[in-house]
Amino acid sequence: MGILYVVPTPVGNLEDITARALRVLREADLVLAEDTRTSGNLLRHFDIRRPMLSFHKFNEHQVVTNIVNRLQAGEQMALVSDAGTPGISDPGFLLVREAIKGGVEVITLPGATAFVPALVSSGLPCDRFCFEGFLPQKKGRLTRLEELRSEPRTMIFYESPHRMVKLLEQLLEVFGQERLVSACREISKVHEESVRGTVTEVLAHFREEEPRGEFVVIVAGNSGEPCDPKASKDVEQTSPVEKKLSKYQLKQLKKENS
Repeated sequence: MGILYVVPTPVGNLEDITARALRVLREADLVLAEDTRTSGNLLRHFDIRRPMLSFHKFNEHQVVTNIVNRLQAGEQMALVSDAGTPGISDPGFLLVREAIKGGVEVITLPGATAFVPALVSSGLPCDRFCFEGFLPQKKGRLTRLEELRSEPRTMIFYESPHRMVKLLEQLLEVFGQERLVSACREISKVHEESVRGTVTEVLAHFREEEPRGEFVVIVAGNSGEPCDPKASKDVEQTSPVEKKLSKYQLKQLKKENS
């Protein structure tokens, strides 16, 4: 019986790959790659010459049985995606599940993934969080955000640059203007950047600065205070003194000033 190794690859800086990952890649009978061109560049950079086979979301159902059969016959395989850890918003889950069903040992190496550094550097609570990955591109986006409105844990989303402003507009509509957000792009690359602030502030930034690169968006959980999405459309300014008053006192104060 062979072994399936799930091998994280760098999301940016090639120095992020581990010595163990390089050893596993050098010793594998076959490297299963989301894109053999991308993974081929990585292997050549580290002078690794191993056979590769395409394994991606468009062919995984067609080739998974053959791969599991070869693993059961004793081959050692390394599964990689274009960047990060396979299975995290990348192909991998199906093969891991079927390999386990077939009695194949699955070993996942620790290593690079985009959301962990983005979460930790956001400044938002990271002791409890939920990973949402990519929202539906069209139908169901707002529905999913509505379901998450009361989520108390920090939330993690992946987003492409051309949908970034749309995501922030939808966060504003559903979560309100004061929800804290950290938008991290190009993790571990030369132009890595984190834009932090309220949804309103981060949205204003990307309306002026065109979003570039792939984003990890970290959103604060619901603190327990009621969230009125309509407030983000027509917000009445309140002074620090007024914020300390009860609703009745505030009503009376406004009546006196009118």
